Amino acid sequence: MKKYLKLFLLLLIFVSVIGCTSNKDDTPKKKETKPKQEEKVVEKNNYPSYNGFLKVDGTKLVNEKGEEFILKGVSSHGIQWFGNLYTKDNLKLLKEDWNTNVFRIAMYTKEGGYIDDSSVKEKVISLIDNLIDLDMYVIVDWHILSDNNPTMYTNESKEFFNEISSKYKDKPNVIYEICNEPNGGTTFDDITTYANEVIPVIRNNSPKSLIIVGTPTWSQDVDKVNKLGFDNILYSLHFYSGTHTEYLRDKVRTALSNNIPIIVSEFGVSDASGNGGVFLDETDKWISFLKENKISIISWSLANKNESSAILKESTSIVNDDNLTEAGKYLKEVFKNY
Repeated sequence: MKKYLKLFLLLLIFVSVIGCTSNKDDTPKKKETKPKQEEKVVEKNNYPSYNGFLKVDGTKLVNEKGEEFILKGVSSHGIQWFGNLYTKDNLKLLKEDWNTNVFRIAMYTKEGGYIDDSSVKEKVISLIDNLIDLDMYVIVDWHILSDNNPTMYTNESKEFFNEISSKYKDKPNVIYEICNEPNGGTTFDDITTYANEVIPVIRNNSPKSLIIVGTPTWSQDVDKVNKLGFDNILYSLHFYSGTHTEYLRDKVRTALSNNIPIIVSEFGVSDASGNGGVFLDETDKWISFLKENKISIISWSLANKNESSAILKESTSIVNDDNLTEAGKYLKEVFKNY
């Protein structure tokens, strides 16, 4: 009897085990996948949110999609003198009412600027941050003048651009102008020596950033440029229509025929002093010529100084129509239609 009882118990255990195994769901489960986040689609516009890092293609500027692109905007005057004018509200007015997409920060090196007072850098950073918030491009201009040869402060320039390009390495908004107006007999060989020191510093931090390099004789001798050994470099032309006429446009034609990409990173409707004039007929010739050649333009200057090139009347501080000088009214229409 005990023998049969043992067999019966063994049979019960066997059936129980088989039953448990057969109830187990061996169907392979589907791997859970998180729902894909929809990529944010930015509608085509004239700003960094759509155009991204800008590139040089031949003598033209293109966006990161390869579409032709033009920078157009206003330069500050010396931020050590007129810093109170460069409010976020004024920058927004330049963007929305003037149809501009770039603002140039003229950070003088001497004349009370960065070399004399390095704290001016904090104003530059504040302005860059505001312009990024506004979805605008910003040119950080190492604005040499009395220190006519950029090699004079190469180490200070490298230190400055290393800090700024490291801080904004992922921001397509930021463009670097490494020497404003080489002058006083500075040659393009001098500029090349300086550029070969400074550009690698920027490129090491932000390899895709656009860089602007000045040319001899206050950035007029664009016909004397020998291309540097770097991509995405624009060479600057500066003109003031009361002084610089057809002979300077001929220099631009020579540069373009040599496949030198040009940007007008500073121009005025006055004479070369920033005063005298305004010379609107000659400026019209310049604007037609530059527009035809799809060259980017930045005007001088957002200031309320008593000079012809300033866009604001004296004792005013808001960029509205009532406060605009003759130059300001003219330039607003230029940018709206460029």
